[in-house]
Order: sequence, then C-alpha cells, then structure tokens
Amino acid sequence: MHVGAGADGLPEPGLRHRPPLRLARLASQAIRHYHMIEPGDRLLLGVSGGKDSLTLLHVLLDFQRRAPIPFELAAVTVDPQSEDFDPGPLRDYIPRLGIPYFYMQKPIVKIAEQHMDKPSFCSFCSRLRRGTLYECARREGYNVLVLAHHLDDLAESFMMSAFHNGELRTMKAHYRIKDGDLRVIRPLVYVRERQTRAFAEHAGLPVIADNCPACFAKPTERARMKQILAMQETNQPQLFQNLLRTMRPLMQDGDPLVGQRSKA
Repeated sequence: MHVGAGADGLPEPGLRHRPPLRLARLASQAIRHYHMIEPGDRLLLGVSGGKDSLTLLHVLLDFQRRAPIPFELAAVTVDPQSEDFDPGPLRDYIPRLGIPYFYMQKPIVKIAEQHMDKPSFCSFCSRLRRGTLYECARREGYNVLVLAHHLDDLAESFMMSAFHNGELRTMKAHYRIKDGDLRVIRPLVYVRERQTRAFAEHAGLPVIADNCPACFAKPTERARMKQILAMQETNQPQLFQNLLRTMRPLMQDGDPLVGQRSKA
C-alpha cells in the first residue's frame, strides 16, 4: 500500500536531519568503494522503525542532496502483524519527508510460530521479510533494495558463521540476488551501531522500540555474539577495525557485474 506525502507534498521544516560528518563520510565511502549506486537507480529502503534504518533514511536523503549521482529514493515498512509492533509513527513521519512510502502487511509472527523448531528464528523471519521487500520492489519498479545492516551486524554474522558452521562468511556489502533483477546494498557497513544510536537519539527520530517481530523474549545467538564482541572490545579498542580488514574479501560479491561502474 502506497502512503502519500503531506498536504503540500513537501517535508515539514525540521523533519530532515543532517547526519554527523563522520557518519555521512563512512556511508559515502562504502557507497563509493562498493559502487552501490548507479546514475538513474531507483532505491527502496527497508525501514523497520529501528534506529539503524531511520538513520540510514536520513543519510540517504543527505547523500541524494549532495551527490553528483542522480537517483530516486523510497521507503517501505513490512508490518509483521505482531501485537508489539505499532507502525503508526512511521506511517505519519516518513511520507512527510517528501518521498514515496509503501506499507506491506505480512503475518510473519504467525508463520514463524508454526516453525519455531527451526534452528534460527531470526534467519527464518529475515527470509520472510526479505521476500516481502523483493515483492514490493518489483511491483513498484525499484531496482535496488537498501538494507541498514552496520559493521556490528557484519561482525556478529562473521562470528556466528565461524563458530557454528566452520565457514568464513558475513553479509555482502553489495550483491545481485539470484533471480538477477534486483541488487541489494548496505551503505552502513563501515558504520558502528553506537553511531546510529547516537544520531537517532540526538535527532529525536521516531524509533519503534522492540521492532523485531517477537524474538519471543528469548535471547538470540546474535545477542550472545554481541556480548562477546563487547567484552573483547574493552580489551582491544581496535577490534572492529581489525575485523573489518578481515572481512573485506568476504564482503565482495562474486558477480563481476556487481561492484563496477557501468561503462554505458
């Protein structure tokens, strides 16, 4: 469902917030390093209501204003139909920023409850949510899906893969999905979670607490990895920069058409 802009079609004064220079610079570096945005791209940002996706929304609005690359930007929220999730603040806030906004309903919680014997609820939920985002992008004609995973997320995924699967893997910064019709980008891969939290709090963004659809109050493996990394970082302040250097080869996509500027 498309949610229209404000009465005059323009964002209200003070709604758009300039991200801090370092935060904006790190996102711009990732966009350039992995050639995430091509001229004429139509970007669809998944906004869950958490601090990360709301921060990325403002980062991209700022980048769109400053960058020499012309591109379109829209946002989409997937409502998992959980009693704990109230998308009301997003449905009021995002259209007033002057960009197209789509609202998708998917009974993710109900479906997940029927598959709680799965090894990873988070992984199962993520696949359902991702499929709904693909559906919206295809239906509305957007060719790039934008996700708000940051460096902490990549480090946690790297650790989980090594610990549990014996594999060196993490999230890709930029890749083309198997069907070939959509690209996925993660402009915050150089950004720390504490930076998105600080910006969201300072800007007073309408963050929806506990927006993850019902982890059912159970600690997740990702949460445990977050604790391990936090403990190690107190002893090794350069931990995440070292992990970033380790993960760089894993963040590249194997598709030779991804990560290179078009010559057309």
